[in-house]
Amino acid sequence: MCGENPTITEPIDYEQFCGIAPAQNAEAIPTISVQELKRKIEANGALTILDVREPFEYEIAHIHGSKLIPLGELPDRFEELPRDREIVAHCKSGKRSAQAVQLLRRAGFTNVVNVAGGIEAWANEIDPAMPKY
Repeated sequence: MCGENPTITEPIDYEQFCGIAPAQNAEAIPTISVQELKRKIEANGALTILDVREPFEYEIAHIHGSKLIPLGELPDRFEELPRDREIVAHCKSGKRSAQAVQLLRRAGFTNVVNVAGGIEAWANEIDPAMPKY
């Protein structure tokens, strides 16, 4: 970069240059869209809708028929969830429920997915009358 004609001849891998290691064995979180969830609900599919938000959030808005277990309580309440049906986890935006999916999968639950975009996506795409916070 010094001299009369400074040039860069090769693209720089900034992660490598800065010493940032690429993610190895990142656990993939299975997800579904709110449209897919709506179809499953309408088809009366055998599923449990798990809401991992806090009780005050649930009071503001929730998906009818969902089961509230806040993320912080989830490890102590696994026994409340069925292992023989699909569990669809959601939160406000999808971040906490992604953590819930990881916890459940590590605890041996095999049929568990995250709702992409959480209840915000549900309110925006499925139920525009739902309160937003």
